Amino acid sequence: MKKKEKVAIDLFAGAGGLSCGLEKEGIEVRLAVEIWDTAADTYEKNLNNCVIKKDIRKVTGKEILNKIGIKKRQLFLLAGCPPCQGFSTHKRKKTSKDTERNVLGLEYARLINEIKPLFILMENVPGMQRDKKILSKIISKLNSYGYIVKKKILNAADFGVPQTRKRLVLHGVREDIYRKMEKYNIDLDFPRPTHSNPKKRDNENTNTWKTVRQVIQKYPQLNAGERHEIIPNHVCANLSEINIKRIKIIRQGGGSRDVLPEELRLKCHQKENVGYKDTYGIMKWDEPAPTLTGGCLSYSKGRYGHPQQNRAISAREAAAIQTFSDNFIFKGNLHEMAIQIGNAVPVDLAAASGRYFVELGEKLGVI
Repeated sequence: MKKKEKVAIDLFAGAGGLSCGLEKEGIEVRLAVEIWDTAADTYEKNLNNCVIKKDIRKVTGKEILNKIGIKKRQLFLLAGCPPCQGFSTHKRKKTSKDTERNVLGLEYARLINEIKPLFILMENVPGMQRDKKILSKIISKLNSYGYIVKKKILNAADFGVPQTRKRLVLHGVREDIYRKMEKYNIDLDFPRPTHSNPKKRDNENTNTWKTVRQVIQKYPQLNAGERHEIIPNHVCANLSEINIKRIKIIRQGGGSRDVLPEELRLKCHQKENVGYKDTYGIMKWDEPAPTLTGGCLSYSKGRYGHPQQNRAISAREAAAIQTFSDNFIFKGNLHEMAIQIGNAVPVDLAAASGRYFVELGEKLGVI
C-alpha cells in the first residue's frame, strides 16, 4: 500500500477542540464542517482550515474530497462529534429536535462510506449507549460499509484533562487495513491512560490527575461580571447580591449548596433529592473539575463556582479546563462562548486518540 499523508476532516467541528487535539499529534485537519456561524467563526479564527458552513445533510463526500484535493480511500482519518443533546443525562425529556440531532450520527456514517478513510473516530456522551437503537444502527451501517469498530467509555481525566469528563469514544478501521493489522497480530484498541486517580493509583506508571488549581490559579482575579483588559476571554458572568451571599456560605461550608440556610435556598431546592445536586456548587482546587456543559459559565447551572473568588469561572478558565491553549480565542457573547467551550471535545482527549492512530499508522507502514 502506498503511504498516505496524515490528513483528517472534522465533522460537527464546533469551535475546534477535536481538530486542535489531532493537530497536536501532527495530523493535518484540512477541512471542517460546522453549521453554527459563531462556532465556525471561532474555528476559522484559530485554525487555518477550510470550513464548510452548512447542514451536514447537504454535504457530500465528493464535495469534501474536491475541496481538500484527496481521492476516495486516501484520507487518513475522518473524525466527528455528532450533536449529543438528545443523549445527555441533563435532558429530562426528548424533543423532536433531539431526535433529529440523534439521526445526524447516520450522516456521519454516510460520509464515511462516501469518503472511505483508513481510520474513523467518533466522540459522544456515554448516554448514547442508552439509546441502543441509534448506536446499533450507526455501528451496523459502519460494518456494512466495510469498517471494524470498537467503542469504549474514556475518562478525560485519565489523559491529562483536569476534568472528570466521561465520553463514549468509537475507533474504527477500514477492513483492508484491519486485515493488515491481523497479519501483524495488532488488535484495534484505544489510547493508554497517561494519568490516574490519586486516591486509587491502580497504575503507578501514570501521573496523577491534573487539578483545577494547576490550570486556573494563574489567571488574575476578577469580580463577578468583570472582563480582563488584556487576557482574551477572561470574562465572567455577573451575580446578584443574593447569589454572592450564597457562594460565600457555600464556600465556607465545603462547596455544596446543602449548607445554605432555608431563607437562601431556592424553593425548588428546599425539598430533599430535588434538582441537580451540583447546581450552586463550587469547584475544588485540588481535584479535577466536574464535567463542563454548555452552561459552564453560569453559577446556577452546575458546580461552576470559582474555588476562591465569589463568581463563576471565566470563559478563559473554562477553556483551560478543556485544555485549550491561552491563545485560542472564542468568538461570540458569554452565552455563546459557554456553549462552544462546554460542547467541545477536550483537546488533550482528542490528542490521545490522534496519537493512537498515528502510532498505529506508523506500525502498519501506511503513513
